[in-house]
Amino acid sequence: MKKHILLLTGSPGVGKTTVLLKAVQTLKATGYSVGGMISREVRSSGERIGFEILDLGDTRRGWLAHVNNPSGPKVGKYVVNLNDLDGIGADAIVKAVERFDVVCIDEIGPMELFSVDFKNAVRRAIESEKLVLGIVHWKATDRLIVAVKSREDTEIVPVTIENRSTLDGFIVKRAIEFFDFKKERFSED
Repeated sequence: MKKHILLLTGSPGVGKTTVLLKAVQTLKATGYSVGGMISREVRSSGERIGFEILDLGDTRRGWLAHVNNPSGPKVGKYVVNLNDLDGIGADAIVKAVERFDVVCIDEIGPMELFSVDFKNAVRRAIESEKLVLGIVHWKATDRLIVAVKSREDTEIVPVTIENRSTLDGFIVKRAIEFFDFKKERFSED
C-alpha cells in the first residue's frame, strides 16, 4: 500500500511549515493542484501575537489564534478564533478534498483540535484517496492524532535542523511516487 498521508513533525520553530510550503510550491509547479490550510505565526514589534490561517485554494485568510482575541478556548497566551478556524480552515480542507489533487493541513495541533468542524474535515481528508500533506503536533496525544499516526497509509517524517533544507525534495518524491502508483492502479482497472 502506498502512503497517501505524509505528516511532518518536529519541535516548534524547526521549520515544518517552511518545508511544507516548499513542497507545495514544487508540486504546483509540476502541475498538481493543492488546496487546504496553512497557519503562520504573526509578529508585531518582534513579538509573536498570534497565528494566521491561509486558505491555499483562494485568498481567504483569518486568525487561528491571537493574544487579544475576545473569546474562545485558550492555549497558552493565545485565544483560539473558532469562527475563522471553522469558516476558513476546516472549510479549506473540505474544499481541497473535493477539488484538488493534494490536501494540505497545517497543523493538526492543540489549537485546531478545539474545532469539531476541523476534526471532521481532517477525518474526511484522511479517509479520502487524496494525497494528504500535513503537520502534526510533536507532543499532542489527542485521539484523532493517535488515529492518524497509527494508520498503515501514514508516513511520519521528522523535521530537524539537519534535514530541513532538503526535506521538501523528499516529500515531493514521495508525492510523485503516490501519483504514479495511483495512475498505474487506475489504468489496470
